[in-house]
Amino acid sequence: MRRTVHRHLGKVVAGTAIAVAGTAVMIGITLPGSAGADDSGGSQASGRTAQGTGQEQAAVQPGVVEQVPDEGDKGIGRDPLTDDETERVERLALNQQLLRSAEDVEGDRGPQRIGVDLAEPAASELGDPNAPRRAEVRFYDYKDDALVTKTVNLDTGKIERTDTQHGVQPPISRDEMTEAAQLLIADPLGAGLKADYKDATGKALTSPDLLILNSMVYRAAPGVRPAALADCGTHRCVRLFPKVRNGPWIDSRDLVIDLSARKVVKLA
Repeated sequence: MRRTVHRHLGKVVAGTAIAVAGTAVMIGITLPGSAGADDSGGSQASGRTAQGTGQEQAAVQPGVVEQVPDEGDKGIGRDPLTDDETERVERLALNQQLLRSAEDVEGDRGPQRIGVDLAEPAASELGDPNAPRRAEVRFYDYKDDALVTKTVNLDTGKIERTDTQHGVQPPISRDEMTEAAQLLIADPLGAGLKADYKDATGKALTSPDLLILNSMVYRAAPGVRPAALADCGTHRCVRLFPKVRNGPWIDSRDLVIDLSARKVVKLA
């Protein structure tokens, strides 16, 4: 039996050697600079002929990665907002009155930035190639639990409209997710999250930066328990879906973080 296995292995090795040799021949034929080589001399003969005539063989140039084109200071028509436009409209929308009266998610002066998007054209401007570009800048004022939306004309720089709404909850921003995780880690109800993180990594969970965070807005249904969650919807409340970096998800679906009241509540 041992001799049979050796013979079979010998056939495999021999077959592999033939395949490698055949591949080498194919590579020799298709390498740059060998096209048109004399059949009797192969690639080496071709190289000697080129040197004898003073010609240089063509060299393979390395690939070049082109830079992304500059997006420019201003977009055109329905182009997405450029970085410059986004920064400009945020500055224009954040006037002194809003800075003085509003609070962000950490309780500091000034509203919480939620997002900036290209505004839809007015009905009378549909199909007009020269219609002005506008941006909608959204802030959340934690002092008044209000969503403030300002529409800025990108051509004139003027704020054309300001809308203030209560009970409207847009998706949670990255900064709000981070603050929600910080509140959860510091709260006694975050003990399970920290224990699961310790089990997965062997280390203590001390910062939201150690997690990958996803979230969703939480709105209270009629008769929700406990009653401490009844204000969610008017208040800005969030459920977190944390994940260990390069590790497992941690189930914290039964916990709601009320960012307006800065407290953590467990669903009954």
